[in-house]
Amino acid sequence: MKLKGKVCIVTGSASGIGLAIARRYVAEGAFVAIADLRLDAAEATAAELTAKGPGEAIGLAMDVTSEEAVNAGVAAVVGKWGRVDVMVSNAGIQIVHRIEDFPFADWKKMLSIHLDGAFLTTKACMPHMKAQKGGAIIYMGSVHSHEASPLKSAYVTAKHGLLGLARVVAKEGGPHGVRANVICPGFVKTPLVEKQIPEQAKALGISEEEVVRKMMLSGTVDTEFTTVEDVAEVALLFAGFETNALTGQSLVVSHGWYMQ
Repeated sequence: MKLKGKVCIVTGSASGIGLAIARRYVAEGAFVAIADLRLDAAEATAAELTAKGPGEAIGLAMDVTSEEAVNAGVAAVVGKWGRVDVMVSNAGIQIVHRIEDFPFADWKKMLSIHLDGAFLTTKACMPHMKAQKGGAIIYMGSVHSHEASPLKSAYVTAKHGLLGLARVVAKEGGPHGVRANVICPGFVKTPLVEKQIPEQAKALGISEEEVVRKMMLSGTVDTEFTTVEDVAEVALLFAGFETNALTGQSLVVSHGWYMQ
């Protein structure tokens, strides 16, 4: 088991991509904190994963935009398991508008969840990782960390920003064995993406089928959605790769939609 005994925090992991990552980590023997806005969902997920083992999970309530909540959550994990080996900043939302129609409050909300959340969880975990001389910080980027699409100005800006943050963390953490990398999925058919389909169809004046075929999957090599399991495998790679040979990097998982 690649993560046996490792202590991991995965934000936004009561569902979707975060849940798939947490499930994969527990299957590899890790101790995983399911950090989510919804404590009941986090605890239910943790109980389900623990029952399957061989690792163990706990549920935490965490608003990643709150420094107090993030610090308290990380402290609770360290209090229970004594360390933090892997932090996956996965919590995120999507809001789509044309730039001229984008409410400033929604712009700030998007950047706060994606960028402030990544910064605050990193800030809380770094001292523990430096003290123990190692750790992996993983950001959930997107193909939109490298590309752009209409209607997604805030999302694209935030996902681009994660690349810069990861590179700085890699530079600062390197001497202490702390690595930072970014996973960049293509379209994964989660509730987040399914919600976008009718929204984009309405905004662009096209059918939902056209949104999927022309906007989402037209650039792939096989017109297939990326799966949550695909993303979880990359998260396992980054978590289990324990040298600075792989740090400050982004790995695109998109069925060839974007090729670096």
